[in-house]
Formats: sequence, C-alpha cells, structure tokens
Amino acid sequence: MTVLASPNSIPGPNSGVGYAVSIAPMMDRTDRHYRYFMRQITQRTLLYTEMVTAQAIKYGDRDLLLGFSPAEKPLVLQVGGDDPQLLAECARIAEDFGYDEINLNVGCPSDRVQSGNFGACLMAQPELVAECIAAMMAATTIPVSVKHRIGVDDLDSYDALTKFVETVAATGCQRFTVHARKAWLKGLSPKENRTVPPLRYEDVYRLKRDFPHLWLEINGGIKTLAQTHAHLAQVDAVMIGRAAYETPYLFAEYDRQFFSSKEAVKTRSQIVHAMLPYIDHWTAQGLKLNSITRHLLMLFHGQPGSRSWRRLITENACLPGAGSAVLKEALAAVEQAAHPSVLV
Repeated sequence: MTVLASPNSIPGPNSGVGYAVSIAPMMDRTDRHYRYFMRQITQRTLLYTEMVTAQAIKYGDRDLLLGFSPAEKPLVLQVGGDDPQLLAECARIAEDFGYDEINLNVGCPSDRVQSGNFGACLMAQPELVAECIAAMMAATTIPVSVKHRIGVDDLDSYDALTKFVETVAATGCQRFTVHARKAWLKGLSPKENRTVPPLRYEDVYRLKRDFPHLWLEINGGIKTLAQTHAHLAQVDAVMIGRAAYETPYLFAEYDRQFFSSKEAVKTRSQIVHAMLPYIDHWTAQGLKLNSITRHLLMLFHGQPGSRSWRRLITENACLPGAGSAVLKEALAAVEQAAHPSVLV
C-alpha cells in the first residue's frame, strides 16, 4: 500500500508554536479513511479522530478504534470521559499507539454524551476537568489539550468562560480549542447546537488577549480561506469542521498559504489516483468500498461532472465486489464533462 511521508510531529505544549489549521473531530466523519483521503489534499493540516469514549478504549477493540496509517500524522486522538484515572490510562494508550496529542472533549452536547457526564456538560465542572487533564498530563509525554464551548445553558458569561480556562490552565495545560458557540443541553439537537446558538468570536479573541501565554484555537462556522486569515490575526489557530467535509478540496491551498509549503498542490484527478492503491488494499481485506468512497463524494464540488461523480459512486460503491474500478469510471465521467470534445 502506498503511503505519504509523514510530516513532523506537532510540538510540545510549552513550545509556543503549533499548527495554524486543523480539521475538527466529527462523529461518523473523521474516521481513518477520511483522514487518509485528506492527507492526499493537505499534508500539514492537523487531523483529529472521531471522539472515542474512554470506556471504549479500555474495553473495546483498540486496533479497530484507534488504528491509523502513518500517512495520517500529525494526528490527535480525541477522547470523552470524566474519570481521571481512566483518562490517564487512555493517554498512555494513545502515546503507545503513536498519536501526537490527546484531546479531551468538553464540547459535545448529545444526549448520549450527557448521560455519561462528559462532553459539554463538563463546562459546568471546571475543577473535574482540571483533575482529568492533570491525570492525563502526568501519564504521558505527548501534549494534552481541551476542546470546549464558550458556555453551556445559562452558564455562558465571559466570566464563567475565563474561570473554566483559568482552572484548567492551572494544571499546566496550554492548548485550548474553543467552539465559539454555547451549547444548549436541553431543547436543541447536536446538529442544531452547531448552528442555532450565535457565534461569539469576540469572546475567543478576548480570551486570547487575556491569556496570551496559552495556545488558543478558534472553531465554529469557518468556511473559507479569507475567514481563516482573518481569525489568525486574532488567535493562534483555526479549526474547520463541516466545511472540511463538504468542500474538502478547499484544503488544497492550505499548506501553501498557512504552512509555507513549497510542495505542489495535487489536482483532484491526482488525488483520486493516489487513493486507488489504498482502496485496493482495504477492499482486498473485505472492507466495503462505500466505507471509503462516502468521504470522497464532495471532492468535485462545484466542478463540471460533480453530479455524475456522486451518482456513479453512490450507485456502484455498495455493490458486491465493488473496487477501485468504480472510481476510475466516475473519474472518466468527470473528465468527459470537463472536456466534452475529448473521447475518454
């Protein structure tokens, strides 16, 4: 199987430097196949796993839950939990697996997460979060970070936000990713919590001014290169979520613009060809093709032939024995749409 050379690991928590752009952890989105696909587009953007619960890491199939290709690095494992000792064990496991960082989820508002007393509900328990982070930091040499909201329910004042950050930072944790929306734990679905509460970017900017020694990353509603540049004038880094899934080729210019990379940007066609050996590897092991190709559907977003690309993959990737030939056929349709006078 062909793999990319892995870029340097992310720096330690006290280095004062870090990655300017990352792709957010997204449930049912940022699995290992999506991450490998994105590495064909950007080699420098920091990638995250989906959130994995601490209980699943301790008792589940770790190779299935935590396995990744070296080509995906630099890579962060995001975990969910509220038991300091169990999270410390997860931190040790993450380091043993080769992850570059471990991140605690204090932002997810789903009912399942709330019932386990982790995710966004922990915003109301900064001392417990600090205890968890301290235990994780003591158990590993890789950076430990936190992803959280600006508030939860009626606990959404700037003073409450600063108390949370100040309490957690007292452990020595220096990496914070802040989703610039509060979370409503009752009355809004997880999807609505990504769009309904208003964005309060200024709260995150102010947080950076008040805690200049911390590495602060902003998240929420960021979709374009121009928006990324604007935020980086105020904070240290930008995390992009749904736009990274809905318009993945957006990241083709990110290495060049935000990481001063001199490597050539791959065309969409080159990205498809780079995925073919990977697909052959996994389908030969019995993986269904659509487990990989579902992440590629938006590669040609906004381009001639994009509808044919999505249709051919959707209709054929689920068929028994489907393999890389499906992508070759879909790519041929795209190229025919782009150059209708040329026989493909």
